[in-house]
Amino acid sequence: MKFDVLTLFPAMFESPFSGSILGKAVEKGLIQVEAHNLREWAEGRHQVTDDAPYGGGDGMVIKPEPVTRALGDLKRSRPEAKTLLMTPQGMPFRQRDAVALSGVSSLILVCGRYEGFDERVRDLVDAEYSIGDFVLTGGELPAMVVIDAVARLVPGVLGGCCSAEADSFSDGLLEHPHYTRPVEFNGRRVPDVLLSGNHGEIARWRRREQLRRTLQRRPELLDAAPLSEADREILKALRREQTQGES
Repeated sequence: MKFDVLTLFPAMFESPFSGSILGKAVEKGLIQVEAHNLREWAEGRHQVTDDAPYGGGDGMVIKPEPVTRALGDLKRSRPEAKTLLMTPQGMPFRQRDAVALSGVSSLILVCGRYEGFDERVRDLVDAEYSIGDFVLTGGELPAMVVIDAVARLVPGVLGGCCSAEADSFSDGLLEHPHYTRPVEFNGRRVPDVLLSGNHGEIARWRRREQLRRTLQRRPELLDAAPLSEADREILKALRREQTQGES
């Protein structure tokens, strides 16, 4: 899968994708990440990419012309690519978006800076994404987050074929707790069921704890998560426990 990034700071993308799981994926040719300097499509001796906003105000705005030329060139070589704009005004980026985007062969991510883009740039993209209700100095870090979330879903990138299927949000819920050696640490012991070797009991414990953790930390996720009747019965019991603990 190919990721093209349009940015004023391409050097920012050299290190994050040179090590660990994604670094190995790059070495194996499973993914490609290429950052392009937007200034290469700017005109004039100074290759200016921004200008003052009409109507006045602080900050500078990225001009539409270099973005239009850059996307035109990139799309000519990869017409199937989806183009994403990284902006605080975009739709919240969710796991389901990562799953959907992992099915395409090529993405172009456009990173903003300063006060953002000329509004007409929005006409050039397929989707706009935000990674949270906060503002960063630019769209580079959100682009890296999106690339990481999508790339790890590309077949072969993760070690185990089913590693991503049990992640938090993959089924609409937070993931269950994990434990490893030692069995006891600082007075806290690994739950006995995980040491039992009984796979059925372990699966039931993990589902219950998944529901418990989601109820405690992100209860709004339960409204949209696909739940079985057994799940709903577990939730009733967990809510009773919660109420009794508060009284």
